[in-house]
Amino acid sequence: MSFNLVLFGGTGDLAWRKIMPALFQAFRHGSLPAGGRIIGVARDHHSDDEYRALIKSRFDNVDLAKRPSEEEFSRFAALLSYLRMDLSNPADYAALAATLTQRPADVVVMYVATAPSLFTTVCEQIAAAGLNGLTEQQIFRIDHYLGKPSVQNLFALRFGNALFEPLWRREMIANIQITIAEDLGVEKRGAFYDSTGALRDMVQNHALQLLCAVGMEPPINSGADAIRDEKLKVLRSLKVWTPQTLSQHVIRGQYAAGSIDGVPVPGYRAENGVNPESTTETFVALRTEIANWRWAGVPFYIRTGKRLAGRDAHIEVNFRPAAHAIYPSPLSSSRTANRLVINLQPRDGLELHLLAQGADQRNGRGMPTL
Repeated sequence: MSFNLVLFGGTGDLAWRKIMPALFQAFRHGSLPAGGRIIGVARDHHSDDEYRALIKSRFDNVDLAKRPSEEEFSRFAALLSYLRMDLSNPADYAALAATLTQRPADVVVMYVATAPSLFTTVCEQIAAAGLNGLTEQQIFRIDHYLGKPSVQNLFALRFGNALFEPLWRREMIANIQITIAEDLGVEKRGAFYDSTGALRDMVQNHALQLLCAVGMEPPINSGADAIRDEKLKVLRSLKVWTPQTLSQHVIRGQYAAGSIDGVPVPGYRAENGVNPESTTETFVALRTEIANWRWAGVPFYIRTGKRLAGRDAHIEVNFRPAAHAIYPSPLSSSRTANRLVINLQPRDGLELHLLAQGADQRNGRGMPTL
């Protein structure tokens, strides 16, 4: 089966950090159909060979095990071509249509990996050029966090086992905390980030998707429509903020200049493309609630930011303490003995924290955590 994959934003951060490495791995493992073509689209001026060289240079930043050999990349590069486009210019979409016509394919995929401000323009222009022969079921709105194995396992953990679902409610859970921390700054995305900020860049997509996965009711089946319907109920149930709760339950901040491993790094306002007087947040922490029978009164905490102490993403489910504590606990009052931690990155996996009797407790010195 032949295919044409048109990658709008083909020189952007998402393309070279996520999409191209994923496409190469699919090519390496033989799951990318033969006879295909990947057309990178962006406003920069590149020849096909220059674009291939640009993509090759980006692979120096991926893990060694995922890095292509010279021979592998040479074969993968044969799939790559480039087309310069001004995404606001209808004539350029006509040129794209002509390019696709010159080499027809069984399947044409349009991947929009651009700034959100361009989504509507690209979709409208694709339609105007007659390139949108898709049904609703063929349109995918993708949040890549949902592809992480640990997030996929979260659905199986909740809805495929009898152990947790009876406990997954306000009577048993004290709070749920979602953390997405990055140690990098904005790098070369200063201009984009300054018009976006942490709230739009991370919370309204990745973090809310995780919140929905944790808080949703069991769907009637594992189909996409059934899962979407339950997620939508969660979003509609989120408590609306008032001026008073905004001041109490939301914190915004920016990273300042500092050093990493002894090397000085600039503050946010000194980054390329950032307004020196910017008030755009690079860190946000908030408290929200799902106002329904299952979760009423249970706080959900979300925190995310750049240039933090380390790269870490996890969901922590803190269960309520035992009704009557007859064993002394070594934990501080801010931590509960029973916690489920779903690790998303840089490693994935599950941790279940319990109290159990150990040597220290038998000697009268409290109880260890497993």
